[in-house]
Formats: sequence, C-alpha cells, structure tokens
Amino acid sequence: MAYTSHFKLADDMILHLDTFIHGIADPFISSRYVGFVAIAAVTVYELAIKEIFLEFSSQKHKVFANFTEMYFYRINGRIKTKTIQEDYLVRFGDKYVKRFKNKINKAEKEILRRLGISILSSYNNVIEWRNQFAHQGVVPSFVTYNEVNRSYQAGKEIIKCLADTMRR
Repeated sequence: MAYTSHFKLADDMILHLDTFIHGIADPFISSRYVGFVAIAAVTVYELAIKEIFLEFSSQKHKVFANFTEMYFYRINGRIKTKTIQEDYLVRFGDKYVKRFKNKINKAEKEILRRLGISILSSYNNVIEWRNQFAHQGVVPSFVTYNEVNRSYQAGKEIIKCLADTMRR
C-alpha cells in the first residue's frame, strides 16, 4: 500500500465537512470541527509514517521489517519533525537524518516562495492542535476550519519528504 492512500481517510472527511461547515453559525460547534480535522490529520500522518518506515525496512530484511513494525506500533502523535529526525531517522543512520533535513529545507523554501505557506509550521501546528484537543479538550480560539485544513494539506509535504528520504 502506498503511504498516500492513508490520506484518503482525512481527505474524504474534509470533503464532506466542506459541504456544510461554512453554514454553521455557532462558533462553538464550528470550532469543534477544527479539533476533529486535526485528529484525523495526525492519524493519517501517523499511518503514513509507519507505512514509509515499514516499507523501507521490509525491502532491507524480513527481521528488520518485523522489528520496525513492533517499534512503530504505537507512536501516538509523537511525529513532530524534531521527533522524526532525532528519535526515528537517527536509528536508520545519519545519512537519512541529513537527507530528510535537506529535503525539508528545499521544500520549505520552494513552497514558502511559491505559496507563502510554511510546511514546517503547518505540520507541527496541526500536531499541536490535535494534542490540545485530544488531551485537554481545548481548541485554540485563533484557529479556523480553513486554517487547519490548509495546514493539514501543507503538512503532507513533510510526509512526502520523509518518503523521498527513505526511498532506496
């Protein structure tokens, strides 16, 4: 399964929400959808990250694949870029950490120049919003549905950089 197939789960939900979200007059209710989108986004990010590492390791060796599957069994939202670099990629070797950093820096500059969006901020913000909603029941009052959606879409680029890093 390609890692991008996991995005369909959140993309389909967002597509459905887009049909009525702007008609909701109650700010309390619409703010809750921000939390739901953030939870769905981080869930599919996690699934994609696991898929990328598992696919990579299974191409190396069956035992390595088994270890990787068990290691990433429960990453539970621990997928910020710093964690990916310092906790996950470092276990595969420094060359993967460097490659990931280079790919992210290149994508960050390109997308920031072209679209005015920081993929690093977007990705890490979605994770932070998800954690606040899931663990504290709080949705940041300054985050809109459109912003969480835009940040989720931009954050997919981080996952793409990881997939490109782990490609043999």
